[in-house]
Amino acid sequence: MVVGSDISRYPNTPRPTCRGYLHKRTQSAILKGWRKRWFVLKHNGYLHYYKHKKDEGKSRPLEVTKLEGAEIGVDTSLGKPFVFKCIPQNGNRIFYFCATSNQEMKRWLEAMDKAVHP
Repeated sequence: MVVGSDISRYPNTPRPTCRGYLHKRTQSAILKGWRKRWFVLKHNGYLHYYKHKKDEGKSRPLEVTKLEGAEIGVDTSLGKPFVFKCIPQNGNRIFYFCATSNQEMKRWLEAMDKAVHP
């Protein structure tokens, strides 16, 4: 049995193109700062995120964002290393992500770039 995944039940479902923890910048009226979240970029170009890794496949994602046509790239404006941003095509929001290393940031940017230009 595979915990936290439905791959065993649906063997023909393609595996996500990228998954892992990233820190997401929070800019709500009450909370500001960075929150660690579990992100899953699916083959259909949608980025899902969950509070924890164990929630994938068990709970609904906190949010799902279509990356096709989005603007993505490295961001140095926040004065933090390994930060990149994503502006979805609907443009009503900017996501800021922080990876744990330059290699991890490049992995996510490459995967997201493929989703942006399918």
